[in-house]
Amino acid sequence: MSTATAKTDIEDVVLAAPDRERLSALLVGQDRPPRPSALSASLAFGWRAMLKIKHVPEQLFDVTAFPIMLVLMYTYLFGGALAGSTEEYIQFLLPGIMVMSVVMITMYTGVAVNTDIAKGVFDRFRTLPIWRPAPMVGYLLGDVLRYLLASAVMLSIGMLIGFRPEGGVLGVLAGVALLIVFSFAFSWIWTMFGLLLRSEKSVMGVSMMVIFPLTFLSNVFVDPKTMPGWLQAFVNNSPVTHLATAVRELMAGNWPAADIAWSLGWAGVLMAVFGVVTMRLYNRK
Repeated sequence: MSTATAKTDIEDVVLAAPDRERLSALLVGQDRPPRPSALSASLAFGWRAMLKIKHVPEQLFDVTAFPIMLVLMYTYLFGGALAGSTEEYIQFLLPGIMVMSVVMITMYTGVAVNTDIAKGVFDRFRTLPIWRPAPMVGYLLGDVLRYLLASAVMLSIGMLIGFRPEGGVLGVLAGVALLIVFSFAFSWIWTMFGLLLRSEKSVMGVSMMVIFPLTFLSNVFVDPKTMPGWLQAFVNNSPVTHLATAVRELMAGNWPAADIAWSLGWAGVLMAVFGVVTMRLYNRK
């Protein structure tokens, strides 16, 4: 290559550089896609959670086989002793055991969050130009499908063995809707533990320590009137008791305003407290 030719090429590059810069600025300024809204980002992460179920379907065991086992076991073990017949006991038991099962499976939200943190996935999420709580909200939205599936499975098996809700379809839908709202709020507790604890085993251990006393010390299985006075004081003021009573009465065709208000109030408090704590931990993680 001659010196003159090389000089000409260098001049062309130098002269073309401003044009390239202006073109780059034009493309960046006009062609960059708009930032996703909070709703669309949350729905995208919710869809991600659903795709994980598609690729690992065995994780649905806890919302299919486990609820069926609980309904059959408690109905036929305790039905005759507590109510005189399984047909009568299932009317009392099914709404309560459905509340218990759905509340128990909320712990897997925290386990999933902790697993993604351990794999480094959340470090990549924080680099995205999205609404900061979107990954957390997405997890919870994805788990709503699990709550609905567990409720549908338990209602189906209950109907097969004699459950007959006097509230009809509207009463059942109202009860399930209230349960989903409460469970969505309750899941924020486990997202906090998922961020706070160092392993998924720790998250499950702490979750069990909270959930088992909270669900078993309630009116899910029996009327609290037969309990000692000191235990009644705890059971009657438990959020699970208020929720189980509200769902049970709605499916029976009644409108328990006080228990519905308590359940929604608890849901609001849980979201306000643990949602804020979770996001602070997430921003500092």
